[in-house]
Amino acid sequence: MATINGQQVDIKNTSLLDYIVSNGFDADRLAVEVNGDIVKRGTYGDYIINEYDKIEIVCFVGGG
Repeated sequence: MATINGQQVDIKNTSLLDYIVSNGFDADRLAVEVNGDIVKRGTYGDYIINEYDKIEIVCFVGGG
């Protein structure tokens, strides 16, 4: 199981982009860290989530 934003998630053979889209995130307004490393936005579709990954997804919110 991977850990995403502190929650255990059972996913296999899923790209980071597929996870982001299927969970309603706006990929253009995110920062994603996998195992302590920032993932570049253009590579979300290339990264396949592994069983022991620790992923943090942070959404940017505008306002003023």
